Amino acid sequence: MLAGIRTHELRKVFTSPPPLAAGGGFGPRRKPKTDKNGSPGKGAPTREIVALNGLSLEVLPGEIFGLLGPNGAGKSTTVGILTTRVRPTNGQAWIGDYDVWAQQVEVKRLIGVVAQRPNLDFSLTAREILLFHGAYFGLDSRARAARASALLDRFKLTDRADQMVRGFSGGMMQRLSIARAMMHDPQVLFLDEPSAGLDPQTRLLLWEIIREYNQGGKTILLTTHNMEEADALCQRLAIIDHGQNIALGTPAELKASVPGGFLLRVRFSKHSTELIERLKTLGGVREVRLIEPEPGDDESSVDVYADRGGSLVSEIANLAAANGVELTDVHISEPSLENLFLHHTGRSLRD
Repeated sequence: MLAGIRTHELRKVFTSPPPLAAGGGFGPRRKPKTDKNGSPGKGAPTREIVALNGLSLEVLPGEIFGLLGPNGAGKSTTVGILTTRVRPTNGQAWIGDYDVWAQQVEVKRLIGVVAQRPNLDFSLTAREILLFHGAYFGLDSRARAARASALLDRFKLTDRADQMVRGFSGGMMQRLSIARAMMHDPQVLFLDEPSAGLDPQTRLLLWEIIREYNQGGKTILLTTHNMEEADALCQRLAIIDHGQNIALGTPAELKASVPGGFLLRVRFSKHSTELIERLKTLGGVREVRLIEPEPGDDESSVDVYADRGGSLVSEIANLAAANGVELTDVHISEPSLENLFLHHTGRSLRD
């Protein structure tokens, strides 16, 4: 069966007691109140962290869909809920026709999961890891042996297939983790930051394998803060921040939604309200935004969204000089997902 993914108003709030030293001061640390099970007791102060705040998404069957956002945006929490590892505070989620929390067994048969960090059994060889995974999902001995050999070859691990994985590099462990997730041929594959820490050659191999798997009608959801990866792989993607969806569409559609396309981040020797207003009058300029300065920073940074890039620099410099301000730095970037995120949030995807 072809299976898609759907979420409706997902909300997840994590609660935890504050650090022992919370509250400041130099008095003795007090052990937080707990009940007999070690959980925060009645009246114990807690700190709430809102990881997801009403996230609704629909991933079509057979689609490569990306969740793009900085660390802490809610990407991994979303994957945790969809793979039955994290219970949502509110909202619902479905894999195919199955409710993730009401029908966990059915959901687990449909999905393969690759976590951010490899979680392999170091006491086994690469081949044994794949064979045991296949047995767990009910593959007969002949089928799982053939499947394991094919995956080891495709992920370029055949020469290390019968060695303990404790001696593998990080990239080899990541490749084996993805091969293991594919071992039972799941309809939906979750990849959480799949290329993090990989060298460029291994990253390109991984992208090629993901595309091949998708061509067989499989649905793939990947999380990333790598704009190049999202642009190269995803047919559609959602940009999320603070647990909310701030943009949704194809990479081309999202890049086209940036005002003017080009972003010029310019820096001046001092702040001038008059200069900022006059920047808005230059030909091709769609939007001008002042960036809040760091404490103690006397210079001023401005984002200029425009239909053109390099040809604007001399005009900006002349305008600055006419206002008694020096142009100290300029950075030009073409239409990109990074620009889109900057436009919506005022900060970088890597922040």
